[in-house]
Amino acid sequence: MSDPEQTYSATAEVGQIRRRRSRLERAWIELKKAPPSAIFGLVVIAIYAFFAIFAHWVAPYGQADSSFGAYLPWGGAHLLGTDQIGRDIYSRLIFGAQNTIGIALVTTIISFALGGGLGLIAAIMRGWTDLILARMVDVLMAIPGLIFALMLLSIFGSSTWGLIIIIAVLDSTRVFRLARAVSMNVVVMEYVEAARLRGEKLGWVMRREILPNILPPMVAEFGLRFSFVFLTIAALSFLGVGIQPPTADWGSMVRENATLIQFAKYDLKGAITPLLPAGAIALLTVAVNFVVDWFLHKTSGLKE
Repeated sequence: MSDPEQTYSATAEVGQIRRRRSRLERAWIELKKAPPSAIFGLVVIAIYAFFAIFAHWVAPYGQADSSFGAYLPWGGAHLLGTDQIGRDIYSRLIFGAQNTIGIALVTTIISFALGGGLGLIAAIMRGWTDLILARMVDVLMAIPGLIFALMLLSIFGSSTWGLIIIIAVLDSTRVFRLARAVSMNVVVMEYVEAARLRGEKLGWVMRREILPNILPPMVAEFGLRFSFVFLTIAALSFLGVGIQPPTADWGSMVRENATLIQFAKYDLKGAITPLLPAGAIALLTVAVNFVVDWFLHKTSGLKE
């Protein structure tokens, strides 16, 4: 390689490093200006993510290990006691974070890929394509989501991937409506028309011209959709058609230990046990919404 080429390569590499450093510095500055509610939400999400990722190393026992006595009290070898068949509740709470959050995240990503992609296609193609897709989405949205999910799961079974696909398809209708609405305001812009007139393909126009301009509301919607999907999976598991045992899940843990509440006057700690997974669900939902509210405020252009 000649000296000018080496100099150019080194300069480009330094430029990339400086740009990355500049982005990190801006992110750190914005983080320092974040309200306490957003900081609280970010901390909670980080803690949940840590336990979800490292569940196999953090949990003292396996999620399906039932070799202990049933309803053992808190303390000793079992920090939060055991459930009705002798499984360690603390370990199942940790694995529940991995399973419930992981499945909700995968479901939300699929629903955004499906609903967002179709919404962009409907907005840019318009005409009969937009009309057919919009009417199909209206039909699906007219049916109550939870009831429809219960019906489909009872027909096709409650496998993990079946649960993911069914909820993703049903939830993609909401994503489609938002993606189509915000894209309609972008496709009429001159730079989009110019890209189409010079012969750019549909995928290129969607990826390079439309998507960057609708990203803030879509990212905020991702957080909200994740919360709704997370709650839907927990509700289905509580009803017995969601994540199936022996896989740990917070919704099913509430159902399995609900009978302990009636023994509150004899064992207060044990009566709190079914409230722990319910509290974990509520805390994560509140934390995500705090972060989404902050992000919407930052991207809306409004001043303090």
